[in-house]
Amino acid sequence: MTDTLHYPDVVQWAVPLFIAAILFEFFWIQARGRGGRYETRDALTSLVMGAGNVAEGLILGFVTWGFFMWLWELTPLDLGASIPVVFLCFVLDDLRYYWVHRFGHRIRWVWASHVNHHSSQHYNLTTALRQTWTGTFTFMMVVRAPLILLGFHPAVVLFVGGLNLIYQFWIHTEAIGRMPRWFEAIFNTPSHHRVHHGRNPRYLDANYAGVFIIWDKLFGTFVPEDDAEKPDYGLVRNLGTFNPLRVAFHEWIGIFRDITRPGLTLRQRLAYAFAPPGWSHDGSRMTSDQIKSRFAAPRPGPDTPRPLHLAENTPGGSPQATGAAPPPR
Repeated sequence: MTDTLHYPDVVQWAVPLFIAAILFEFFWIQARGRGGRYETRDALTSLVMGAGNVAEGLILGFVTWGFFMWLWELTPLDLGASIPVVFLCFVLDDLRYYWVHRFGHRIRWVWASHVNHHSSQHYNLTTALRQTWTGTFTFMMVVRAPLILLGFHPAVVLFVGGLNLIYQFWIHTEAIGRMPRWFEAIFNTPSHHRVHHGRNPRYLDANYAGVFIIWDKLFGTFVPEDDAEKPDYGLVRNLGTFNPLRVAFHEWIGIFRDITRPGLTLRQRLAYAFAPPGWSHDGSRMTSDQIKSRFAAPRPGPDTPRPLHLAENTPGGSPQATGAAPPPR
């Protein structure tokens, strides 16, 4: 079997390109007066989060690599490293990314790691760098196990994963409108991903794709960007802080507080960790499904309540809805 295969760390190679693109976007927005907005503290928080993610990879990367190599020793299959094999691995790994990303929004334990990426209320290229410091602790590495057991070398799997992340960088922008129709039909684009970062009820839990938007269309999670409803970026309950430590760990702290509440059953404690974000044992919070259902419920007649507004002061960092009108945007 191929035990000594090595690929470059393409994400590190791409760092100068990331920096150049951020500078270009910033000056483009300043010159054109549209296409997004930069806030210094927000951008710095994103950059610190990105640096912390790199540090986590350096410190804990051996855990993932060791697990992958253990799986590699178990499998009798070896597909090699030809270009068709690498391409096939890229496509299958993007399908893997879709499901990990979907788990990240539907399982609170995984959301605790992913939530920081959605914590910015701006949408620019620095937002792409606002990455987790705790990804290893979600154990989502196991979702890549089938790829390795099918005969894709761990080095190939990590290489295509890096290419996937590089692709996703450029879609974090408002400076690009829509791509050609054929491109929008197949690939993830800034338009599709703006929807994913929106906290508007109709945009919640949509467009999980990394590279190929076809996964969302196949599994029923695709929502197109509506020109009449601009995405409102951030969390259902925004953090109101630029402190990287709070951004990185606030949801883990929330989980700990919830599962240690007095008087709960074991089932309820486990649900606070693994049920969808917003679940509560007493119904005091709302999950994204409940928010969307309430928003979409028909309310005919002149006495129809005004549109759903998502409250900002819900305890525990989870969503709650009120009947008040949404604030001006």
